[in-house]
Amino acid sequence: MARIASESLIERLVAWGVDTVFGLPGDGINGIMEGLRRHRDRVRFVLVHHEEAAAFMATGYAKATGRIGVCLATSGPGGIHLLNGLYDAKLDHVPVLAITGMQETSVLGTAYQQEVHLDRLFADVAEYNMMITNPAQLPSLVDLAIRTSYARRGVSHLTLPNDIQVAEAGADPYKSVAPVRAPETAPVYLQPGGLPRQEDVEFAADVLNRAERPAMLVGQGALHARQEVLAVAEALGAPVVKTLPGKAVIPDDSPYTTGGLGLLGTRPSEELMDDADVLLMVGTNFPYSKFLPEVRDTRVVQFEADPTRAGARIATDVPVVCDAKEGLAALLPLLAPRDGNGHLAKYQKMMAKWRSDMEALENAERNPIAPQYVVSMLDQLATDDAILTCDSGTIATWAARHWTIRGGREFYLSGTLATMAPGLPYAIAMQHAYPGRQVIAYVGDGGFSMLMAEFLTAVQHRLPVKVIINNNNSLGQILWEQMVLGYPEHGVRYAAPEADFSAWARSCGGFGAKITKSEDVAHAIGQALAHDGPALVDVDVNPNEPPMPGKVSYDQAKSFAQAFLKGQPHKAAIATTLFKDRIQKLGD
Repeated sequence: MARIASESLIERLVAWGVDTVFGLPGDGINGIMEGLRRHRDRVRFVLVHHEEAAAFMATGYAKATGRIGVCLATSGPGGIHLLNGLYDAKLDHVPVLAITGMQETSVLGTAYQQEVHLDRLFADVAEYNMMITNPAQLPSLVDLAIRTSYARRGVSHLTLPNDIQVAEAGADPYKSVAPVRAPETAPVYLQPGGLPRQEDVEFAADVLNRAERPAMLVGQGALHARQEVLAVAEALGAPVVKTLPGKAVIPDDSPYTTGGLGLLGTRPSEELMDDADVLLMVGTNFPYSKFLPEVRDTRVVQFEADPTRAGARIATDVPVVCDAKEGLAALLPLLAPRDGNGHLAKYQKMMAKWRSDMEALENAERNPIAPQYVVSMLDQLATDDAILTCDSGTIATWAARHWTIRGGREFYLSGTLATMAPGLPYAIAMQHAYPGRQVIAYVGDGGFSMLMAEFLTAVQHRLPVKVIINNNNSLGQILWEQMVLGYPEHGVRYAAPEADFSAWARSCGGFGAKITKSEDVAHAIGQALAHDGPALVDVDVNPNEPPMPGKVSYDQAKSFAQAFLKGQPHKAAIATTLFKDRIQKLGD
């Protein structure tokens, strides 16, 4: 049996350590599928139900492992479906390789069936983007694509015409007319050094040592630097704010953290940003600059791996280009011991009050069910090394505030793109990567319904993922965003009948439970977590529970009131919920 070019492709993926490809077959990639079949003992192909999910899975795999995630789609429409998941990878800076098919070279440019020039379409999303037109280009272009994804922390794309896929491996059908020879590359990526320049770290230390009210803001670039972040926070006596993608940098019960920042964050974190005289940013490109300090009042030190992102959000007095872990380790010996910790103690007291307020909202007596209570039960019952994936929407607020990072827990969501629907595909990919760990997708009804077929994927691949659905039968985040703009809600609540996603779970062969009463929540989640296989709990929660910001501004309150005056259709139910929230906080 002749060795085909697609085998060269797959063999090179194996040489790079790739053991999983997420995708959906089609006639535009039959040659690549044959290459996978011939090497099925070395690479597992995860058959999904939608190509968008395949791209999300590759992205989730890369986020959780740090290794290249790989997705595969056919030519034309299949490749188009990958784009949303690939933009998630691009904007959150994780290495992903997308492989697509293309029409045969003899018909390119003739408007052949499903002819879409995916190399042009992917030009914006991909750091490396190439159509293979000669079998001799493989495997070197695989090396370049993967090396570029690792180096630039982004997406690479290779598209292979049908005839190239099945051509003889390594064949060069063309006569060379110039002094050229196909390169012979190796499947090797050399990680650049992450140490900062000594003069930069000394300057940073000098600014930080002079701080009277220091603060730290840490993001996903510091996920591997927990001990260093805690050590620097202790040396500075500095409270630590965490971005949502960086939620797992340090535990949520740490005496140093004030939680998140922004609309999903905490009041203490917002107060800290207004109060700090020096801010140390580590591994974050936090995009919501409105919540960052005014530069006229605060000096900023930034530890950032990518020099293009240093100072991208706020003017930086001391930009230090380095890996977060190595940079903080170099900084630590230069920090002077401090007397007293009144600044830190102030925010510890504020956080104690904030945690008490959040606990008060986790009320099992509420009817309809409070979404905060659902997450609190999940938080109590999940293991200390559980991985939680989350969709975008109001559920991100509840997860940010009520899912506790402790032990080896991890947390992932679409950080910068903030797209709907990645929660379940992420969980499937991460369960593949970590078969012995508890992996939970915490999603909304809107996001789940977009890619709910992937629950069947979990069942078919015998992956014991757990899905908890926060079902408010609406697009909750958009509802509240409309009101904060001063507009009554419109087009954000689904009509009857309301979905029962547990029936879908059971029809797929998994565990499914529909919950409408608070007293049944804990038992159902416990059953799901104990179930030996995929499990889903669909919880009907209060659709009128607002994800209030940690600190409500005058303009926000005014716009909220204007929405009521202009005819907000559910104002009585919303007002009642807000009143109950206020009473419970006061009564705790």
